[in-house]
Amino acid sequence: MLKPVQLGNSGLRVSQLCLGTMNFGVPGQGHQGSWTLDIDDSREIFRAAIDLGLFYFDCADFYGIGACEEVIGKLLREILPRDEYVLTTKVAMPMGSNANMSGLSRKHIIEGMDRSLQRLGVDYVDQLIIHRHPHGMPWHVAVPIEETLGALNDLVKAGKVLYLGGSSMFAWQFAELQMTAERHGWAKFISMQNHYNLIYREEEREMNPYCVQSGVGLTPWSPLARGILAGSYKGGLDGGTTKRSSGADMDRTLALYRGENDFKIAQRVIETAEKYGKTPAQIALAWLLCKPGVCAPVVGVSKVSQLVGLVEATDIVLVPDDIDYLEELYRPLDNLLTLGMS
Repeated sequence: MLKPVQLGNSGLRVSQLCLGTMNFGVPGQGHQGSWTLDIDDSREIFRAAIDLGLFYFDCADFYGIGACEEVIGKLLREILPRDEYVLTTKVAMPMGSNANMSGLSRKHIIEGMDRSLQRLGVDYVDQLIIHRHPHGMPWHVAVPIEETLGALNDLVKAGKVLYLGGSSMFAWQFAELQMTAERHGWAKFISMQNHYNLIYREEEREMNPYCVQSGVGLTPWSPLARGILAGSYKGGLDGGTTKRSSGADMDRTLALYRGENDFKIAQRVIETAEKYGKTPAQIALAWLLCKPGVCAPVVGVSKVSQLVGLVEATDIVLVPDDIDYLEELYRPLDNLLTLGMS
C-alpha cells in the first residue's frame, strides 16, 4: 500500500508513485496509438491504482491529441470525488497545425488550459507542467520567459491551476525560470519531471542537486528506461518483446538510449533482482526511489499485475553494496538536451 509523500517543500501531498497515462486513450490516435488501451481496458487499472493507494495521475494534452485527457477525466470522475485525487496535465506540444497551437506563448497556454479542463471535465487541475522549457523544442517560438511565467501565474490566480511543474530542461534554464518568477512575485514551480534512471543519470550533475537544494520535488519520467530495465528487451534494442518495444515507438527509444553499457547495466539489474527474489522492474524502481529528492516517479503500466509489482517495489531496501554494483558501469553520456530535446 502506497503512502502519501510531500511534493518538494510545497503543501501538496501525492502518492509515492504517479501513474503515467500516455497509453490510455483511443487506440490508433496519437504518437502512442499502437499500444494505447481504450477506456474499458483502462478502468481495471485505475480501480486497482486507487485500491493500492495511488492517487496521483499524470497526463498531457498531447497524449492521443486530447483523447488521453478525455479518458482519464471520465475514469477519475467515475471512481473518485474530485478532492481525493491529484491530477496533473501538461502544455506545450503541438495540438494541431495552426501556428498558435503549440509552444508556451500566452495564447497557447491560456487556450490550451481551457481545452484541457473541458476534456478532463474538471474545474481545475492540481498541477500544470510545462512540457519542456519555452525555448526547449525545435519548433517553439522563442517566447520571452516573462510571457510564459505571467500566463502561468494568471492561471493560478484564476483557480484553474493550483501548482506548477517543469519538465526536462537545463538546470540553468530552470533556475532562471524560478528566479524570474520570484522576482515578479509569481507562482514558482514545485516539481521537476525529468529524465532519470539507471542508464541515464546525467541529471545527477546539476538538475537533481539544484532541486534538492531549492525544495523542488523530482518526479522522473521513464524510470524503467522504456522497458530496458524491466527486461522488455533481450540484450539489445532489436529484441523487443512488447507492443511498445517492438513497434513504431522504437525510434524514440533509439534516440534516448545510446550508452554502450546500457544492456550491461540492465543485466546487473536482472542479477540483483534474482538475488532479492524480485523482478528487474522492481529493482530499477527501488534504486530510483532511494535517490535524493525523488518523490513520485511516473510509471506506466498496461496490466494490473505490473502496477502491483511496482507498488511492492516501494518497500524494497537495497543495501549499499548492491547500489554500488548497479551504478558501477555507468559512464558519462551526452546530455540529450544538447542534441535538441530529451
